[in-house]
Amino acid sequence: MRFWKRFAIVAAMTLGAPAVQAGSLQILTGGTSGVYYPVGLALQEILERDLPALDFTVLSTQATVENLNMLQRGEGVLALAQGDILAEAQAGNPEAGFPSSRTNIRLVGAAYPNFIHVVAHRDGRIDTFEDLAGKRVSVGPARSGNELNARALLGAAGLSYADLLQVEYLHYGESVDLFLRGELDAVIISAGLGVAAVHEASQRADIRIVPIDPAIVEVHSRMFFPIEIPAESYLGQDEAVATAALNNFFVTTSEASEELVYSITKAIYENLAAIGEAHSAATVISREAALAARPIEVHPGALRYFREQGLAE
Repeated sequence: MRFWKRFAIVAAMTLGAPAVQAGSLQILTGGTSGVYYPVGLALQEILERDLPALDFTVLSTQATVENLNMLQRGEGVLALAQGDILAEAQAGNPEAGFPSSRTNIRLVGAAYPNFIHVVAHRDGRIDTFEDLAGKRVSVGPARSGNELNARALLGAAGLSYADLLQVEYLHYGESVDLFLRGELDAVIISAGLGVAAVHEASQRADIRIVPIDPAIVEVHSRMFFPIEIPAESYLGQDEAVATAALNNFFVTTSEASEELVYSITKAIYENLAAIGEAHSAATVISREAALAARPIEVHPGALRYFREQGLAE
């Protein structure tokens, strides 16, 4: 049976071997304390149930930028990625971690929005986003989607890393650990609502989620949209907090066959309740809105599925 599973995996890919790692198809996610990872675990369970001839493996990564570079190299079949970074990958922006255009990446459909969480100590004199000046801040791994978001918003507020006392490039979990030890004043986390790292910070310290003025968000209106983190999303957060958000997407590689991506797309969008059970952030994923925005070319397999549903021309 194992031989036939491996044969089916290779047959499912138009260029075969590069997309197969250790006899399985990789689902590229993010850090284990974020949202991408538990969503990826739910996807693995769904896909292995609905596509029993294939094996899928969930890989924890540095998220969007690493995911897209891996897809470009054929090292994965499905990934989660931020919409703004998809555009940077297609353009081939070296500053965003893409020395050349990532031409092999294709869209499957929209996932859920990322909320920008600016977490600070309540007594740390950080009441506005601009108050990050002169403070010790973790902005996410270097050239990750999180770090690119932080850099863009700081710039929109008239700040740069040079205006911060200390800049750390850490994953969510590492950032929160230093924050809780008093070695950081603030952490910027771009993730789905209810992200575990912010929950942990709120349960172990008296925190403030710092608002981001809509005027700052508007500076990068092609990247972000204004939104509120609803009251009581995290422990001690009694009021809604204005912030920025951006959309996440499911993406794949052009090397994957139309039939495989059709089957993956069908499995995702016909099991949204199960994906939502993996993390509350994923409960807003909608089949009807899946192709409302198309930052990159849609894979023919995904397009075929949405056409069958009357959701694409």
